[in-house]
Amino acid sequence: MRTRFESAPALLNRHRERVALDGLLADLRSGRGRVLVVRGEAGIGKSALLEYVVGAAPDMRVARAVGMESEMELAYASLHLLCLPLLDRLEGLPGPQRDALGVAFGLREGGAPDRFLVGLAVLTLLSKMAEERPLLCVVDDAHWLDRASAQVLAFAARRLLAEPVGLVFAAREPSEQFRGLADLEVRGLPDQDARALLRSVVGFQLDERVRDQLLAETNGNPLALLELPRGLGPAQLAGGFGLAGVQVPARIEQVFRRRLEALPADTRSLMLVAAAEPVGDPVLVWRAAGRLGIPASAAEASQIDGLLQIGARVRFRHPLVRSAVYSAASLPQRRAAHQALAEVTDRDRDPDRRAWHLAAAAPGPDEEVAAELERSAGRAQARGGMAAAAAFLQRAVELTGAPAPRSERALTAAQACLQAGALDLVAGLLAIAAAGPLDELQQARAALTSGQLAFASSMGGDAPALLLKAAKQLEPLDAALARQTYLDAWYAAMFAGPFAGAGDLREVSRAARSAPPAAGAPSPSDQLLDGLAVMITEGRAQAAPLLREAARVFADEEITTAERRRWSPVAVFAASLLWDEQCWHAIQARELKSCREAGLLAQLSIWAGASAMLATWRGDFTAAASLIAEAEAITAATGTNAPIVAALLAGFRGDEAEAAPLIEAMITAARAAEQGMTIQFSQWASAILYNGLGRHDRALAEAQAAEQMHEMTVSTWALPELIEAAGRTGQTRLAADALGRLAEATSVGRTDWGQGIYARSRALLSEGEDAERWYREAVDRLSRTGFRPELARAHLLYGEWLRRENRRADARAQLRTAHDMFAAIGMQAFAERTRRELLATGEAVRKRVATANDQLTPQEAQIAHLARAGLSNPEIAAQLFLSPRTIEYHLAKVFTKLDITSRRQLRQALPENGHHGPTA
Repeated sequence: MRTRFESAPALLNRHRERVALDGLLADLRSGRGRVLVVRGEAGIGKSALLEYVVGAAPDMRVARAVGMESEMELAYASLHLLCLPLLDRLEGLPGPQRDALGVAFGLREGGAPDRFLVGLAVLTLLSKMAEERPLLCVVDDAHWLDRASAQVLAFAARRLLAEPVGLVFAAREPSEQFRGLADLEVRGLPDQDARALLRSVVGFQLDERVRDQLLAETNGNPLALLELPRGLGPAQLAGGFGLAGVQVPARIEQVFRRRLEALPADTRSLMLVAAAEPVGDPVLVWRAAGRLGIPASAAEASQIDGLLQIGARVRFRHPLVRSAVYSAASLPQRRAAHQALAEVTDRDRDPDRRAWHLAAAAPGPDEEVAAELERSAGRAQARGGMAAAAAFLQRAVELTGAPAPRSERALTAAQACLQAGALDLVAGLLAIAAAGPLDELQQARAALTSGQLAFASSMGGDAPALLLKAAKQLEPLDAALARQTYLDAWYAAMFAGPFAGAGDLREVSRAARSAPPAAGAPSPSDQLLDGLAVMITEGRAQAAPLLREAARVFADEEITTAERRRWSPVAVFAASLLWDEQCWHAIQARELKSCREAGLLAQLSIWAGASAMLATWRGDFTAAASLIAEAEAITAATGTNAPIVAALLAGFRGDEAEAAPLIEAMITAARAAEQGMTIQFSQWASAILYNGLGRHDRALAEAQAAEQMHEMTVSTWALPELIEAAGRTGQTRLAADALGRLAEATSVGRTDWGQGIYARSRALLSEGEDAERWYREAVDRLSRTGFRPELARAHLLYGEWLRRENRRADARAQLRTAHDMFAAIGMQAFAERTRRELLATGEAVRKRVATANDQLTPQEAQIAHLARAGLSNPEIAAQLFLSPRTIEYHLAKVFTKLDITSRRQLRQALPENGHHGPTA
């Protein structure tokens, strides 16, 4: 491993920092995981603190790595160095994790792994290594970690809990991946310690004013106090000259550069080769030095001066020495060093570093090197290092002289950056592509990338029109890709709603209907596009057969994995348009399970949120809360978009103090992002909330706003709320008009769900025997669905009608059923509304007794129900992206709360009612 010099000075004071690090070690010894980001400017003492914590952990296993600026483009480079001593445990990992880490490290063949599955594999690996004794991992210069390594380590760090694993990162300014982790800012030494350190390196009496100036300007930076005096002669120190006007790290680097100038030319050349070689391999350094004619004696001067050591590893005194060496060399000298390193780097064993050296050695455009970089990009992408692939392609663009290949490579690099999430780079690369000659297909691809960038950036109003334009450009060039792009545009328009402008659903649907069909039999995405476009242009009745077949194909898995993963969100949407509960649940449950098994965390967050929505609507608030917690944890680990379902769950629960702020925050954020569907979703949740509270005027306003936005599923879901609220406020004409729209919407599926909702809504506007017939039909149909809240509401509305008809005994029977259901589900507002109705019939209502589930957090409840279902700790850990030890930790808390001692007792403590656990 690459380490710092053992000759680092002893710590002076640093009491606050040592307490923090000692506390971390104490937690590890007690079995708790910890992470700490030690941050501060160059030379402030971060590396010395890492040496301290390693020295204070003789009872622990230690793994180390150092981020390298020159390796920032090589996927998983730093992670591989950290894990290298641990890879003897690789075969003990669960299969998907073992394969993911093996592919990422180039140890085995396979498809590109999800980087977060690699993260789970690393977490499991670290946990296994800590089974015998605590494991301490220290990573210096974490600001120079390659992006893939940083993402994986940050993911693992956020999930440490019950593992005696410590991760300590040292960084000047932590990258975005480490934001939110516990940190420790290292500041300059206190005045007394700074004076003592300065006296240790200045062997003569300093003028008091000069000493004070030096102390003030170094601001207690230990490396500055050690090195700056060495770069100044007694006359300069005595007079205090040459100290002002430069930041401390830059001053230290200047000192190192002055020291370099005094070294022999051969020594400086050797140090340049070492600075350009990122691995610290002495064999490579000496072989490259031999190519440049540098003698072995060149190492003597640098080692005597203490700037460089060449032993088992090549090590610089400090990263600023490496930086000073590299920046002090001329451009031709740097190119020569990289060329020599490329020539001695094995083409077969390390082709990517060789390609990077060749790129750095190139004096100008070089087609051969650019092609080699393209091949490196392909290898990086195959290992899941999309960020590295994008970086290789960017460099290939820089080395391409011919305009046409340069434009093509820039376009490919833009697409890679988009997939890597480096959205800030995409526009610039598209501009480079547009500056050269692009044929029609390339222009269409560029337009497509622009639209995808807009959707990925905000899912707002700009994307639909851009994607629509790209689809039209693609029509005569690639019919299949054009139709896929139309479907992307349709989906984007649905999210944007009224913000879509010229690319709204009607415009996209008309264009898609007039587009030429793809060659051969229609694909599943073709069927989806046809059904959705027909629905907008011709109506639901005409679209129903197309949508029904498309939803069936996805539910029955008559598609490829790639098609399924890309288009299943749209297929779920089609199923919901048909009120097809079975297809909706089948597609969603399969995708949730598939994403868990494959470790696709970004998609898992989406499907966990979607499943939480369905679980909420079906009245399984325990599962919904667990899924929301899972989605939010993934969001925190991956930086993906947060799920919006928490507001819906709060609306169903009926606690205005909880729900109203969530809903308002969602609407505010969605307006800023121009996400009309999110606004509509929030208004629907608000309408449910206020109907439950009996504030029907407010519910009516929210339902009208949601229903009028555009003719989509959420607007249809808002219709029953609108009808109930309008009926309760005496606006029967408004309710009757809405009932007509609901009749059309529910007629296409002819399902118990849709027809039950329609029957309940029609009963509200009916009288006498007609009303009773519709209420009975609503109860009958909805009892055959999984939507318990809708059934409970049918009982409530039926009971309210019976009370008004003075049929108190019959009313009490319906209202008791409704109240028991609302109370069991956890719908507080509707339960209270029902209780008031029961009191009006003369019925006394018992308060709901707290259940075992009420004592558990959402995550504990999820783990408890999975354990109750018979899953082992490793199986639960793999499903929830946690470690087995963390599962064991949570189960211990569950046992304590439920007053049980074994997994067998979970069956009694958590009785099965068919609605617990994740909707999977």
